[in-house]
Amino acid sequence: MGIMKTGIEIKNIMTKRIVTSPHFETVQNIAKKMTEKRVGSIIITKKDRPVGIITETDINKRIVALAKDPKKLKAEDIMSTPIVHVKPGDDVSDVVHKMKKYKIRRFPVVKNGKIVGIITNTDIARISPEMIDVLNLRLKMRTGIPAVESGTTSGFCEECGNYSEILEFIDSVWVCVECKDSNI
Repeated sequence: MGIMKTGIEIKNIMTKRIVTSPHFETVQNIAKKMTEKRVGSIIITKKDRPVGIITETDINKRIVALAKDPKKLKAEDIMSTPIVHVKPGDDVSDVVHKMKKYKIRRFPVVKNGKIVGIITNTDIARISPEMIDVLNLRLKMRTGIPAVESGTTSGFCEECGNYSEILEFIDSVWVCVECKDSNI
């Protein structure tokens, strides 16, 4: 049996604000831009085409840990390339599978050779309770048996809306410990 589709397309949950820098930019300027824009990665371009990506992890592993000078190195010296990307119409379940396979937490979303967004594991975590509900409903429709009757996950509480590392599935709703305790 293949990956069960959620019916949730990446274009509906991706971040559309993309931060880019040219391939000749210094790593120091890249790090400054990441801090100013409050992002964990920057898409590196050459002639307005995406050619790589630099993440906070790249800077830590390839610059800080090796005590290299970020003023002397260019984006193209440390970027991850080629870019592993996804498409706007890809199903969330396929992207989660790709994240696990490549051990990557963020993917540029590319349409017709242009980056139209970025999808991160955080974007997916935001919808995880809803995604589980969709999978549960689809499985129930196919088999008559709910996929999840109890258990825990992390994500956003359906009662208070706050993020929690521990959500419990109670009365068909994902709730945090605080909301669970207040409803007892």
